Amino acid sequence: MNINPIFRSIVALRSSVPEDAFTATTLGTKREGSGVVIRESGLVLTIGYLIIEAEEVWVTTNDGRLVAAHALAYDQETGFGLVQAIGTLALPALDFGNAAETQIGDPVILADGVGRSVEATIVAKQEFAGYWEYLLDEAIFIAPAHPSWGGAALVGMDSKLLGIGSLRLQMSRNSESADFNMVVPISLLPPILDELINRGQVSKPPRPWLGTFSVESDGAVVVISVVEEGPADQAGLRRGDMISDIRNEEVLGLADFYRKLWKSGPAGTEIPMRVVRDGRETWLRITSADRTSFLRKPQLQ
Repeated sequence: MNINPIFRSIVALRSSVPEDAFTATTLGTKREGSGVVIRESGLVLTIGYLIIEAEEVWVTTNDGRLVAAHALAYDQETGFGLVQAIGTLALPALDFGNAAETQIGDPVILADGVGRSVEATIVAKQEFAGYWEYLLDEAIFIAPAHPSWGGAALVGMDSKLLGIGSLRLQMSRNSESADFNMVVPISLLPPILDELINRGQVSKPPRPWLGTFSVESDGAVVVISVVEEGPADQAGLRRGDMISDIRNEEVLGLADFYRKLWKSGPAGTEIPMRVVRDGRETWLRITSADRTSFLRKPQLQ
């Protein structure tokens, strides 16, 4: 496959976020990554953490042109973000591939907006639970890892877009540790794309959010931190707490924790939760929230 034409559709992306923004502490105020042109009108798909709460966005084309843009939408469930160029990009859109039909062992390319690419292989397609209350039923994992993965384009041998780079992880493979990239499959975008463009969000009730950062350890869910002034913090959940039950249902791992949380009632519902702290059990009642209510809304420049 000739990678050069594909690079025309991939842009570098830079955003600025106010210092008092909700995500400024965790994600920083200056963010850089990549994006992919998906419509010739200048619509760019990226990973959402690059643009969430951004007050200024710039994209740089492969030939060095700097074009102003604005953060159009962010979808919390998939993690996708959309950016609309304000100036003229005049770049071709990259066609979508069929991520669902990809197989372990398929050759792929992960390419960023400054002309760097990694020839890789799909090494896994499986559930992914992120520590920030995020869950994909099936993410794509590739190796070797790209050093600049955020918003990078995963492209198949037919030059079609298969997904957007999200993370760099270290996982065990053949009894050795290796670096992988986790990619959000493009198949999650078409069902929500029109709503994201027209409304800036998907028209369904928001998932209940607690403001926890948790990891799974031997099947147990352990809190590593909580968002300051978030629902969990206000209810007294603390670092080191082990989440044992939600509404008298045992929590069986991180993904199970999220699924039980999200089915426990709409955002704003009080959720009884049993935690183990210093070897002792206690019950907390946490009133969930809509995470987007804590965020600055995208502003048209």
